[in-house]
Amino acid sequence: MNIKILFTAVLILSQLASGQSNFFNFLGRVGSAGDSLAKAAVIDSFITYHRNTTGIPAIDGNYAIFVYRGSASTAAVAGDFTSWSSLMQMTKIAGTNFFYYFRTFEQDARLDYKIITNGNNWILDPLNPRTCAGGFGPNSELAMPGYVRPWEINYNASVPRGAVETKNLSSTNTGTSFQVRIYLPAEYTANPGKRYKTVYFHDGGDYLNLANTATVLDNAIDSNKIEPVIGVFVYPNNRNDEYAGAKRTQYRLFYVNELVPYIDANYRTVADKNARLVLGDSFGGNISGLITYYHSDVFANCGLHSAAFWPNDYEAYNLIVNSPKLNIRYFSIWGTYESLFTNMRNFRDSLISKGYELYWAEKHEGHSWGLWKANIMNMIAWFFPGSPVKTEDEISGLPAAFNVEQNYPNPFNPSTRIRFSLPEPAFTEIMLYNVSGEMMRVVQSGYLGAGNYSVDFDGTGLSSGIYLLNVRAGKKEKTIKMLLMK
Repeated sequence: MNIKILFTAVLILSQLASGQSNFFNFLGRVGSAGDSLAKAAVIDSFITYHRNTTGIPAIDGNYAIFVYRGSASTAAVAGDFTSWSSLMQMTKIAGTNFFYYFRTFEQDARLDYKIITNGNNWILDPLNPRTCAGGFGPNSELAMPGYVRPWEINYNASVPRGAVETKNLSSTNTGTSFQVRIYLPAEYTANPGKRYKTVYFHDGGDYLNLANTATVLDNAIDSNKIEPVIGVFVYPNNRNDEYAGAKRTQYRLFYVNELVPYIDANYRTVADKNARLVLGDSFGGNISGLITYYHSDVFANCGLHSAAFWPNDYEAYNLIVNSPKLNIRYFSIWGTYESLFTNMRNFRDSLISKGYELYWAEKHEGHSWGLWKANIMNMIAWFFPGSPVKTEDEISGLPAAFNVEQNYPNPFNPSTRIRFSLPEPAFTEIMLYNVSGEMMRVVQSGYLGAGNYSVDFDGTGLSSGIYLLNVRAGKKEKTIKMLLMK
């Protein structure tokens, strides 16, 4: 190699290693490099550095830099941040085969994308090994530094595994048959006298295959994040018609008049509306809303992953927000990179004004299984939380020591749950402080008896950042850190 080129490459690598990785400086160095070999050396060093540090797309502060290197005549990028419809053309550096596109994102953003070469060749990013499964195949994934990856989606050989059975259920309401897979928790066979709450999933195959939901349930039960539950995964025949189109009424009646009775008759369920949760993504959220609205005597819990409420002139949305309040609890989550986010904010505000019990969260993500699978455990835990683990004192019959658990979820946006236990009656205060010591909220203030308590905290109106939660009961107190990420 030319000594000048080698010296240039070594110099650039040393600069990058010392933290001087500003992308605009990189562009300047490429532009000032003499010939194509020198330019290639600068680009090599940039790619090597970021593949070993921030990953590709390269991260520079709030910027994500999408890059492509190849023989294509043109390159572009599209993804959640372009609604997958617009192609953002990448700039080619003259005298190289290197293309780039950059823009700012929130520090906790997570988004799917693809590279498009020569106008119509959609490919995974060759420089990025991280992918996310989707309904139309895998996409490349951008995760900004503040994004917290869900641990519960990963298989752990040490965790007891539940069993999954497959049934085919004929429906007189739809005139078709449905494949239904039933998840039974690992303890199901060993506890023949125990009955279980039930979680019903639309798009059952996708929740099992794209979201690793059986693994999520195994991990969530084993870690006591949720109580052991039975999962019912229904495979649609024509999801658009059944969830939002001409067959939505027949499908809804199949669900409540045929499916639920079958599950209750053949498995040890708690046959009660408050012990059933129905959830779905996109159009699956639409049919979940219709089922709970028309049959709140069967399902009193509704989970919405990016609910697409627009079909039939917003039928489900209008039924819920314009009708008298029903005995339904809602968990709703959506992304700011979805076109439906404004509608979901209005839905949230309407439910809050009507006095519904609601948990909601808005993430810097798109309409993606990456968003939904990361919030299955959180959703079920809100409806059916695991029981607090007993202390040695409780097991021996003595009262539990004063205890404050880490809030869950943490990080949170905007709500989280705080659990604590009191060994004896005490005047109890829960105060929220910022890192400067300024008191921001009074969460609890009053006399409480001995026992276990759970308090839901809403951080709406607070800025993102670290907060300190001080719990004081009598002469005892404990402080925990809480991370609010918007």
